[in-house]
Amino acid sequence: MIRVCRGIDWKWSESAGGAVGVVCYPRLKIMNEAVLNDAIANPRNLGEMADADAVGTVGNPECGDMVRMWLKFTEKDGRKVIDKASFQSFGCQTAIAVASMATEMLKGRTVEEAKGMTAGDLSGPLGALPPMKIHCGQMVEGALKAALEGGEAGPVAAVKVEKAGAGLQGNLAESLGEAAGPRVGKVKVVLQ
Repeated sequence: MIRVCRGIDWKWSESAGGAVGVVCYPRLKIMNEAVLNDAIANPRNLGEMADADAVGTVGNPECGDMVRMWLKFTEKDGRKVIDKASFQSFGCQTAIAVASMATEMLKGRTVEEAKGMTAGDLSGPLGALPPMKIHCGQMVEGALKAALEGGEAGPVAAVKVEKAGAGLQGNLAESLGEAAGPRVGKVKVVLQ
């Protein structure tokens, strides 16, 4: 029999009748539902950025989610700094919340600092994501890295990565259509 308790140390004890394990663990950080609900209800920096310097798009073939991130840079003290970030997401509410929080965190960071950020850093303000939602943070990280590096995204399959500029056409919905192949039915997505 194993019992779980809240504490600081790991403990194991045996009783005369057989082994009885007692496992104690530190208090775990849990998802901050108030912050999550606010990010879902009032996403920050949602939408396309017409004058972006870089764009990265990532999709997750297992769940069908996609995230596109736009970045605008400025020069500060001889270093390239993120001035603005925005996103579009076809995905679950957690992906939208992580992308929203990440775009706020990226403002004022150098490219080097942003490249060093992990999915855990980007989703940090939301608290610990449940295991089935960790991919949401990974998608946002992938879109960020794709935009910063101008190449293929890492942990999730890249659908399309492009540099912003005169040749940038379309939006995330059009990219999703291109990636999915021939259309079978009609779906209308409205972002407000």
